[in-house]
Order: sequence, then C-alpha cells, then structure tokens
Amino acid sequence: MQTRRNFLQNAAKATLGIAVSGSILQDIASAKATELHAATLKFSQVKLPFSYAALEPNIDALTMEIHYTKHHMAYINAVNEAILAENIKEASEEQLLANISKYSPKARNNAGGAWNHNFFWESLSDKPSQPSEKLLTMINKTFGSLDKFKEQFAAAATSRFGSGWAWLLLDDSGNLKISSTPNQDNPLMDVAEVKGIPILGLDVWEHAYYLHYQNKRADYIKNWWNIVNWKKVNERLA
Repeated sequence: MQTRRNFLQNAAKATLGIAVSGSILQDIASAKATELHAATLKFSQVKLPFSYAALEPNIDALTMEIHYTKHHMAYINAVNEAILAENIKEASEEQLLANISKYSPKARNNAGGAWNHNFFWESLSDKPSQPSEKLLTMINKTFGSLDKFKEQFAAAATSRFGSGWAWLLLDDSGNLKISSTPNQDNPLMDVAEVKGIPILGLDVWEHAYYLHYQNKRADYIKNWWNIVNWKKVNERLA
C-alpha cells in the first residue's frame, strides 16, 4: 500500500520528469529553429574593392557612396525581407534567380538589384587591366574586334529605354552574346529574353551616373570602359 510519503516522492519525480522532458523538447525546438534560420537564404553586400573616390573622374565619389550605401543596401534589405515573408527556400542566390518567376515582384526586383550590384562592384577597378588572350580571341571571333564589341555593347546600353542593365554573357553553347535587361532583371533569371552566364554588366539606371553626367548616358558608358575590371571578367570566363 502506497504511503503518503511514497506518493509525494513519486509525484515529485513525475513532476521533475515532465519538467526535464519539457526542457529537452524546448532545446530541440530551439535547435531546429536555429538550424532553419541558418539554412535560410540571405543576401549580403560585398565589400567595395576600392574607395568611393578611386574611380574618379569616371565615376565621382558622391555617386559611388550613395549608390553603394543607399541604393544597393536597400535592395539587400528588401530581398531578405521578401525571402522571410514568402518563406523562400532556394539553395542559393543563383537558384532563386533561376526560379524568380515563382515569386513576387518584390522578390524579383530586389533579388536582381542585390545580385546585380554585387556583380557590378566587382566588375570595376581603379587598376588598369586587359582582356585575356582567350577572351580577346572569343571577342574577335564573335564581334570582329574589341572596338566593334565595345560599340555593340554601348549601343545595347544606350538604347535600353528607362532603367536597366547591359550584359556580356555566355549562352548555353558557350558563345558570347550581348543583351540588355529592364529594371533589375539579369540573364540568370528564367524571365530573361536572353539567358546565360553574365561575365560583364553595366548599370544604366540614372542613379548610377546622373549626379556627374546628368542626361549624358553615352558619356558615362564611354568613360566606364576606363574602369572595367578585365581581370575579374577573365576569371568569370575561365
């Protein structure tokens, strides 16, 4: 027969067991939440590989500072908000872009803006560089010469109505192509008219040049060639 003392001891043990079990379950749930949060795709801003003033007179310091700290950072914050709000589970930034038609305009515009600008900063340099022999051979074969390539690329950038980007990309066959995209779209997106792997990109949104060049987009494009990071373009091709 169970005594009052035994009953109280058993009850205390049971209560302790429930408390311990509850604590363990809470720990497991917390660990799962941490694991899920860690696995959630999150865009981040690359460190600018030069000072704001390093590209002058081709791009002025104030434009670089505003472009990097305000415009680009806004895209980073907004796409990360969209990822959480829409419970996006893509494995990488590029996978998200490849499936972007599945998601909201907010996700599309800001994923593009975040990715494109990281790509753009790394496409610029204050140190002179040249296309590699491999790239130059491909350019000559496809466009006739480096100068003719620049003319065609500049034409695509200049003729892009409103805001957008111009791209040099590799298509599925490994051939070079020039394209332009509206807004913050890029060739990695499943909505792009011309799809491929970008190796060079130029931002022709007015915020990229208007403080210095006003409405003279063609002058901005002409001077941009002086600061192209061909070393990075060569790496992307390889």
